[in-house]
Amino acid sequence: MPAANLISIVITTYNRSDALASVLAALAAQDDLSFEVIVADDGSSQSHQDAMVASAKVCGLPLIHVWHPDVGFTASRVRNLGVAASSGSYIVLLDGDCVPEIDFVRQHRRLSEEGCFVNGSRVMLSERLTRQAIEGNAKVYGRGFLFWIAQRLSGGASKIGSLLRLPDFAGRTHVKFQWKGIRSCNMGVWRKDFETVNGFDESFVGWGHEDADFVLRLHNAGIKRKNGFCATEVYHLWHKQASRTAESANAATVRQRMHSSQVMPTIGYSESKGSQDVVIRRWG
Repeated sequence: MPAANLISIVITTYNRSDALASVLAALAAQDDLSFEVIVADDGSSQSHQDAMVASAKVCGLPLIHVWHPDVGFTASRVRNLGVAASSGSYIVLLDGDCVPEIDFVRQHRRLSEEGCFVNGSRVMLSERLTRQAIEGNAKVYGRGFLFWIAQRLSGGASKIGSLLRLPDFAGRTHVKFQWKGIRSCNMGVWRKDFETVNGFDESFVGWGHEDADFVLRLHNAGIKRKNGFCATEVYHLWHKQASRTAESANAATVRQRMHSSQVMPTIGYSESKGSQDVVIRRWG
């Protein structure tokens, strides 16, 4: 039975323990601590796994580490595996290079609503500010407006609204499916709704659009999109663009499904839960 008030934060990562360390430190500083952390690892090497554990110990953050072998970019599968290892009634999906503000959990809890999922927002950081953040020379969470104004003016950040908080209001909710701006790197969804659509479609491999497919199937199941701008922003650390070899095929699948009422994936959450190649460890 899922814990009623517990939020499960499922973080995807792959061989980027330096960025993940910043994410874990920000989670340890949250002003709402009723959450658990599950790191959904898409096959990171042992050195990165060790660095992740060391970072969690430094900031005193318990976590569940879910790992499967490296077989390429399989974000859909690793998210499903992470959710399978979680216990909360509400799931927040977060990427391992997206640093949350200290009220991130509280804001996701505030916007959570029956019949809706929350599509989060992000601030893109420059290569310079990212390097400073992961080297420990510039903390990016818990900073004030003056810091972010200076970063925006110097090109360090894509916008300055990261600390602006707007109330929950009807204009956040969209009844129709909208592909633009879908953010699985920062998304909140009820576990029961995740299970209704059987999670992410693991037939999507390589970079791109598994999140659009997930949102489309939620829409077909009657779950509305609720945008989390000016509430749930994360600071997206810079990285080189991933290979987008499979993007066109994945996008074509989503476009085809837009003309249907499809809810279930080709290969989903229920099919991956009992996988034999998965290693689960608990720390803290």
